[in-house]
Amino acid sequence: MSEDKELEMLKQKKIKELMKRIENQNKQINPKDILLTRLVDRGDEVLKIAETHYPKETEHIVNQLIQLIKDGKINNSVSGGELLSVFRNAGLRITVPTSISVSKDGKMTSLSDKLKGKKE
Repeated sequence: MSEDKELEMLKQKKIKELMKRIENQNKQINPKDILLTRLVDRGDEVLKIAETHYPKETEHIVNQLIQLIKDGKINNSVSGGELLSVFRNAGLRITVPTSISVSKDGKMTSLSDKLKGKKE
């Protein structure tokens, strides 16, 4: 009988330790990582640019997006264009640098150089 009680106490202790580990792992997850896992198509680049230019506003918008993800209102991925649209609708003027490259003979040249007639 005493062995059964000891065994039961050991099981309870082990269960408590496992529960604490699980809680600690859940606490260590950065809420921003939740959003970063959903960003696709240059979404992370748009987020970095927004944080650089508008840190306070971006933090507020990111927190709102994280809450929507947690609530299940955003189920699929968020593209860079969609994220840019969210920031622009919030009144934040964010510009993402873009360039068009053309491949010829295995060499990549920018479209502006191609139009100017530069040869490489």
